[in-house]
Amino acid sequence: MPQRSAGLLIHRHSSGLAEVLLVHPGGPFWTKKDDGAWSIPKGLIDENEDELAAARREVREELGVEIIGTFVPLGEFKQPSGKVVIAWSVEANVRVEAIISNTFEMEWPPKSGSMKEFPEVDRAGWFELPQAERKILKGQRAILLEFARRHVAE
Repeated sequence: MPQRSAGLLIHRHSSGLAEVLLVHPGGPFWTKKDDGAWSIPKGLIDENEDELAAARREVREELGVEIIGTFVPLGEFKQPSGKVVIAWSVEANVRVEAIISNTFEMEWPPKSGSMKEFPEVDRAGWFELPQAERKILKGQRAILLEFARRHVAE
């Protein structure tokens, strides 16, 4: 069975335009990557965990905020790795300059024997849909497209 992740596509309206919140992964491998590196806040679903509860937990862990609102299911999206991402959209306004991410530890530099701590998310940003489509990981573009399809229909 493929790994399953759950996440939230957080959106807001600014000057009449829809913007979505994306997060940039922390750690040394992602430092210089920008276009095609961002993601919706998401993470693995724990065993016996409700999928939406997992998505909301991941947002708390990656952004340090509790999202309250109406969660609209967007669907399940198979990633190039085979993982499946289950996504919801929700309207909320998050102050990206104030995010507080959990951390992970890894050996850095490689083969140094030295462990270093990095934030799981090193920054977040609001993007209009055309820019978000450039920023987001290729495998998650379908999430944006589904959101845009539904958002335009509103």
